[in-house]
Amino acid sequence: MSTIIFRQLFDQDSSTYTYLLADKDSGEAVIIDSVFEQCRRDRALLKELNLELKHVIDTHCHADHVTASWLMSQHTGAKIGVSANADVAGADNYFKHGDEIRFGARYLQARSTPGHTNGCMTYVLDDESMAFTGDALLIRGCGRTDFQQGDAHTLYKSIHENIFTLPDSSQIYPGHDYRGLMSSTVKEEKKYNSRLGGNVSAEDFSGYMDNLGLAHPRKLDIAVPANLKSGRPENGELPESEPQWAPLSFTFGGIWEIDANWLVDNLKAVQVVDVREQEEFDGPLGHIADAILVPLRTLKEKLQDLDTKKPVIAVCRSGARSAQATNIMSQAGLANVANLHGGMLHWNDLGLPVAGNSLDPDFQI
Repeated sequence: MSTIIFRQLFDQDSSTYTYLLADKDSGEAVIIDSVFEQCRRDRALLKELNLELKHVIDTHCHADHVTASWLMSQHTGAKIGVSANADVAGADNYFKHGDEIRFGARYLQARSTPGHTNGCMTYVLDDESMAFTGDALLIRGCGRTDFQQGDAHTLYKSIHENIFTLPDSSQIYPGHDYRGLMSSTVKEEKKYNSRLGGNVSAEDFSGYMDNLGLAHPRKLDIAVPANLKSGRPENGELPESEPQWAPLSFTFGGIWEIDANWLVDNLKAVQVVDVREQEEFDGPLGHIADAILVPLRTLKEKLQDLDTKKPVIAVCRSGARSAQATNIMSQAGLANVANLHGGMLHWNDLGLPVAGNSLDPDFQI
């Protein structure tokens, strides 16, 4: 069986887990419960892992964050998927109980688990080693049942029939956790879940859920209407959030980068800030013509010397120190800042022009 690539991602604002699964052999991937504000991050991860997103799916119509399904689909061409009972418009695939969502040689099975909402789905990996339970089953808890067609008896039945029947070793990956817990197992939840495990009856569970007394999610009025359209904005247009001054790429580490080939053709339009030390600046790798030398250790004190009207490209040996330099400059309020991908090592590998180098004939990059 083909190996699975798996990543668990987190949105701090809504305490939402997003999951990426991919078939290693084919590179085809699926994302579960994406978050609108994290679309750029997730696309960067797909690019760095060289994956093709085939499906972007939701476990239900969320009330606490806006899904990135529409946005991811616009950027990647992935198919949007959701339960046929979710009353969501704009999806490509409407799943019924037992449907399979295929990516490469692997698939997820959709299991209907209503009770938190009518359209809740749990997605189970083909070998039943993983179950993505959304808000139906949480770690030592479960989704609320007091709005969005919630019903305690329905949720109790869903979990016991379609999640607790999985092998005890099956890993449970929830849609949220507010305490930093990342995963559990079917065995643990059957034994230790205070709402649903052990000898808890449907009546016990219903009594518990009827007296939770929770406030409604703070994004309820924004999230639900948007998610009923797969996260598509009212104007139906992509957000104007990408930098326009250069063809930048965003890394999974959160850094905007520029390619050396673009920079060599546009040196007059930007200011290059080299954050190495003097001996490196004048050393074997040389430096980019007209680059300003500002060692990283002095950058904070020298920011006022930079031309705020020009975009800044930070440069170092490999791209590591200059990545930190972009963070420092961005935090100081400079708007158009990017890191030179690969630094002077990559620049030299490409054979691009350098100044000031005193290359030792035995020196090897």
